[in-house]
Amino acid sequence: MYKNTDERQPDTLSEILSLRPEEAKAVTAKPVENLYDRMKGAVVGRCAGCTLGVPVEMWPVLSMIDWAMRTGTPFPPTDYWERPSRPEDLQYRVSPRKKYTKMAMVDVPVDDDITYMILNLLLLEKYGKGYTVDDVGRFWLDVLPYACTAEDEALHQLQYGTKPEHAAEFNSYVEWIGAAIRADAFGYACAGDPEQAAKLAYADAYLTHRKNGIYGEMFCAASIAAAFTADSPLDAVKIGATMIPAESELRQALQWAFSMEGEFETYAKARALIDEHFKGMSAVHTINNMCCIVFGLMLGGKDFTACLANTVAIGYDNDCTGATVGSIVGANLGFDRIPEHWYRNFNDTIETYIKDVPTISIEDTVRRFIKLNG
Repeated sequence: MYKNTDERQPDTLSEILSLRPEEAKAVTAKPVENLYDRMKGAVVGRCAGCTLGVPVEMWPVLSMIDWAMRTGTPFPPTDYWERPSRPEDLQYRVSPRKKYTKMAMVDVPVDDDITYMILNLLLLEKYGKGYTVDDVGRFWLDVLPYACTAEDEALHQLQYGTKPEHAAEFNSYVEWIGAAIRADAFGYACAGDPEQAAKLAYADAYLTHRKNGIYGEMFCAASIAAAFTADSPLDAVKIGATMIPAESELRQALQWAFSMEGEFETYAKARALIDEHFKGMSAVHTINNMCCIVFGLMLGGKDFTACLANTVAIGYDNDCTGATVGSIVGANLGFDRIPEHWYRNFNDTIETYIKDVPTISIEDTVRRFIKLNG
């Protein structure tokens, strides 16, 4: 059974907040200009980054380069892939892999990164911003038919009758990236208020994760909320990093990543730095993947396509990191600054595997997140 004895990396919200760096005190909520444009940018950006990453999720860099050459796709990819491997295989039992490509795309095809964005929109609408870990567990049992890794283990524990606050104590993946990919809805619901977004994400993360797994979701939620008002996407993640314990492994890793600014100019060098710094770490761990996000934003700046392209090219869990980068850059730049080819074939439709919600409108999703900010 999992037991946390690391006082530098606590699991309770009050202790997490008390151990944040001094810079956290300077972070305040800011009003968001053009909220509709920025919210649509965030939602569409997440969908684009995820969809770009799915065909090459977890692939080695050389395998991605080889596939790009074989399919006539630029690399780093500046548009969706021309064709996927295993085109008829179903992603999450719903969408054939060919739907993630430029010619066959007719909507936002299904993925867990996108499904959790919608799931947590529904969670907040049902239970409000005062929702609890028990609410998350109850909601998952009602509407989530299946999951992966940490989420799968937690879902099975809930089905066995384990109380939600204890579900992660039997979990083998408490520091993997699964909680971080569920953060976006909390950032959207607290646009311009990174501290509130981090707090709001906590109960969701606690169901499945501990230590740096929790901090990953809080960091992503805070970064996304900050992106609505920050000067740049990179500034947003620097703000987000103040919302987790100063001496935690994730905070220290992010500080290292920030210190690398100007030390590399290509995705290949960025990947080499991460490989060396986190040698032996799982490719689906929270810590190294959060640094992939930082490096993707460093390489892409304020260019939406360059941010997505470089993040996916760096690799690791690159549909997840691509989705989070899409959220951050989309919220920061706004929908009007996203090139049309990234959303032309979405046709205002997102597919999910949530029970009784096979599809949802992008426009409706945007407006419902805006309402949560009211």
